[in-house]
Amino acid sequence: MRSDFLLLMLASPSGAGKTTLTHKLRERHRELAFSVSHTTRAPRGTEVDGRDYHFVDRKTFAQMVKHHEFLEWAEVHGNLYGTSKKELKSAEDVPACGGLIFDIDYQGARQIRAKVHEAIGVFVLPPSMEILEKRLRGRSTDTEAVVEKRLQAARLEIDHYSLFDYILVNDDLTAAVDTLAAIVLAERSKRTRKAHLAEALLRTAPIPE
Repeated sequence: MRSDFLLLMLASPSGAGKTTLTHKLRERHRELAFSVSHTTRAPRGTEVDGRDYHFVDRKTFAQMVKHHEFLEWAEVHGNLYGTSKKELKSAEDVPACGGLIFDIDYQGARQIRAKVHEAIGVFVLPPSMEILEKRLRGRSTDTEAVVEKRLQAARLEIDHYSLFDYILVNDDLTAAVDTLAAIVLAERSKRTRKAHLAEALLRTAPIPE
């Protein structure tokens, strides 16, 4: 994998804002591509097939699992989600692409980290459970039963925060995006990613007598 290519995994309880943060980060970092996942759930609102998700039926998803086509996959809230290996390959093959953002849950993050050790994990937290509930109910796209199910799952999801490198509290959206952008800049400045620049200078520097 190219040293300048970032794999950024964003995870959170449903309703904490990781999808909004993903969109806002991409507005600042146009070189970062979004990994379009496959899912068996139905589209919501203005979601478009191929842009927000690849919407498929369970039979198609099962066939992809059988043929080892996923980098990661998991069942979340009764629906199947997965990242195709082709997403990573296609993005990395584009020289102008500086990285790939994954909007996934902790199960997917664990699977990706096991295969791609340099992947970066950011876990997004809501300011409080009360605010999380308010955000979920404010979406008006889910039934009461679905909202209750997501609230019950939130504790389990938060309990896996230790799988991630960074914790980001999404209280103020602008501040949260600033922090996320700072994480991208910091990761790009790591010695392991920039060592080749120092080594190139050393090869051209005069040798002390």
